[in-house]
Amino acid sequence: MSNKSLVVITGASSGIGEAAARSFSQAGHPLLLLARRLDRLEALKLPNTICEKVDVTDLDQIKTAVAKAEKQYGPVDCLINNAGVMLLGLCDTQDPKQWEQMIQVNMMGVLNGIHVVLAGMKERRHGTIMNVSSVAGRKTFPNHAVYCGTKFGVHAFTEQIREEASSYNVRFINIAPGVVETELLSHTTSKEIVSDYQDWKKQMAEPLVSEDIANSMIFAYQQPQRVCIREILICPTKQEK
Repeated sequence: MSNKSLVVITGASSGIGEAAARSFSQAGHPLLLLARRLDRLEALKLPNTICEKVDVTDLDQIKTAVAKAEKQYGPVDCLINNAGVMLLGLCDTQDPKQWEQMIQVNMMGVLNGIHVVLAGMKERRHGTIMNVSSVAGRKTFPNHAVYCGTKFGVHAFTEQIREEASSYNVRFINIAPGVVETELLSHTTSKEIVSDYQDWKKQMAEPLVSEDIANSMIFAYQQPQRVCIREILICPTKQEK
């Protein structure tokens, strides 16, 4: 069994979450990996890892999974709230059910994760919570209105909860990636919007890869607990906006 602290990662079945799982596992941490696609989690075959099929919008599912992992590996020291969905569209034509899905996953999913682990971290006076937001939580982009709204929200409540938890020695870190080569765009149903986005991405020549984000997470987490890197805004060099 690892002598390092338990790390919980949501949305760990692909992209940034998968890369973070590999990086933290390589650093020797036991893991609790959460996602809806259990087969993808189990296919990673990482040591000292518990994989659970969890919908982050369901608070009780997260509670149950965390309790199971803590029983085996001890208390959670790091939570990476990575699960998210990006459904691009215009407000007058987009299905409002897609807005609801983004609000539930991108905001409530993050808040649910925080709710489950924060009290224990405050009691132990040690812990780190990383919330994966986006450059779209700092700037607006065409067809991103509601997505931007959810990510601006993540930035806002992360900063406020950080202030409330700082005296308990708990760190909160906003991870705000720019364009990354992941599955995220595949969630969008409008072929025209997807095509426009892909054309914009091609202009950058070289988008980020998930490992770039995972490396920034490891860097921030491995700083002494007295050091809180409050936000990492990381974009491709050729991304102008």
